[in-house]
Amino acid sequence: MRLRHIAKAMPIIEQSEFVEHAPEEWKGKWKQRFGNENPIHIEVGMGKGRFITTMAEQNPDINYIGIERADAVLYRALQKQMELKLTNLILLLVNADDLEEYFDENEIDRIYLNFSDPWPKAHHAKRRLTSGTHMDKYAIVLKEEGCVCFKTDNRDLFDYSLEAVKEAGWDVNDVTYDLHNSEYAEGNVMTEYEERFSGMGNPICRAVFTHRSPEGN
Repeated sequence: MRLRHIAKAMPIIEQSEFVEHAPEEWKGKWKQRFGNENPIHIEVGMGKGRFITTMAEQNPDINYIGIERADAVLYRALQKQMELKLTNLILLLVNADDLEEYFDENEIDRIYLNFSDPWPKAHHAKRRLTSGTHMDKYAIVLKEEGCVCFKTDNRDLFDYSLEAVKEAGWDVNDVTYDLHNSEYAEGNVMTEYEERFSGMGNPICRAVFTHRSPEGN
């Protein structure tokens, strides 16, 4: 569901200290931007920001970057950050298709994909954030030991993703079709969508993808 246009969103976003307005200038230098040597985790499509602000609060020794392409959605996340003022969280209003413009090779430790658009029509498969095209981009910016953590309530998208990432040269780990009743439930941080969907009785699917080294092929 898309948020309605918020007229004041862009002026506030453009003036906010919590949003990096020239992310391409920090490519390869994000640790300098944060002012420390802590690991960097990014959420692609952070929505209203509940997940990433909670993660940043709980893990002060990890730096977080929240990526969102819709200004009205990022504005909601920014409202949370303006209240919390987390020093280990930076927001970006950019398109996930352009990750390589903003992050250098081996710069990111972990990527979160939470309840991404399923793009259900077959001819839109390449737009899915777990398509081979996108996974190839993640492989570039992630460190060798990095991973992609994926959650969705869409079983079709989940099944597609398990196969697509394997074909793209990734290993699939920690798979569950019912996260909240699994061994992986402890410590799970819910997104807004996750709370809504699980409240409706929808099981949440979750998996972790790690890129296969050339030696492991």
